[in-house]
Amino acid sequence: MAAAPDGARPREKEKTMRVLVSSAGTRGDVQPVLALALEVRRLGHDARLCVPPNFVEWVAGHGFDAVPMGVEMRRPAPGQPPAPVPDLITDQFDTLAAAVKGCDAVLGANAHQYAARSVAERAGLPYVTAVYAPVALPSPELAPPPSPGETWEPGRPGDNERRWAATTAAWNARALERVNHNRARLGLAEIGDVLRHNVTDRPWLAADATLGPAPAGLDVVQTGAWLLRDPAPLPAELAAFLDAGDPPVYVGFGSMPLPPDTSRAVVEAARANGRRVVLARGWADLAPVDDGPDCVSVGDVNQQALFARVAVAVHHGGAGTTVAAARAGVPQVVVPMFSDQFYWASRVVALGVGTSASLAGLHAGTLNAALHEALLPGVEATAGATAWDVTTDGATAAARLLVAAVSG
Repeated sequence: MAAAPDGARPREKEKTMRVLVSSAGTRGDVQPVLALALEVRRLGHDARLCVPPNFVEWVAGHGFDAVPMGVEMRRPAPGQPPAPVPDLITDQFDTLAAAVKGCDAVLGANAHQYAARSVAERAGLPYVTAVYAPVALPSPELAPPPSPGETWEPGRPGDNERRWAATTAAWNARALERVNHNRARLGLAEIGDVLRHNVTDRPWLAADATLGPAPAGLDVVQTGAWLLRDPAPLPAELAAFLDAGDPPVYVGFGSMPLPPDTSRAVVEAARANGRRVVLARGWADLAPVDDGPDCVSVGDVNQQALFARVAVAVHHGGAGTTVAAARAGVPQVVVPMFSDQFYWASRVVALGVGTSASLAGLHAGTLNAALHEALLPGVEATAGATAWDVTTDGATAAARLLVAAVSG
């Protein structure tokens, strides 16, 4: 080894850390943690990701150690009975307990990480829970996400506290016994509140502060949204369609189920507003209703590139889609169906960057009115101005915090 200048001792190479990241859900849940892992690696460190089996190949293709955990989140096959669901809590404990070996910190993405904190506790490692929406954090300021089939209203402080108490009881009834059974297997003490144990006393909020500010009165680290940069070009057929006319309406609902006549309703509504349509097929298989040249359907494409070229984005209100549209400065029509989607719809309306429509009774007439409102010049101007306030470095900020948690 060469001598150090001025006789100083040679500087030892900084130890590379590895973070274990646990994620469950659909692509919208996994994509942000992949963005985080890429930033961790850019800082000279490494990550191991535990993800649903159908995302293992995608994550591994970016050069990470990818471990299957839980069940595949795929569109149900027509006419096929649902596959048996294993004990997902025990599966998380077993998978993460094996995957944590050689890691220096653990991060659980979303509140449904039943094992990650316990595994980190058993290993003596720093741990953090990150959520993607303020409504996931128990707070008097916001009501909890609704149960499937229910809608959501922000509520009032007293009422919100009652609703969070009911939500906490439901989480405990569903999971507390199994969590404590598995904690006992690790030699850990029982807990009394699954939800607050999972969320922790100081969670991270991986959401943009303009779109989704942290609830007041909570000790929350708001990093900004974790955006996966996508350099992929748009497919040639789509690019040609965009070049052939005025900016179209984008319609996409991701992994959400939809009534069978949704394609016709959105196409008719767009035509009533004099707009062409890009249909993102998604799990509902949205498709053109005729051979008209004013409509095209696409699979998974680069939303960042596409949204920059559309007049309005009609979508389900997923956290990732909402921030992508806001960042592009495009007006939005949000049709929420599940969980935090109602919260994001309320924020789009509150910020004046779009409107929302209810899935119940959704038809060409209601969509026509929603599109007309979203296409007003004032909404377009507000969406364009708001885009400048949307931060893009949330994953970088979170990666730096992780490294500091280990090295500090």
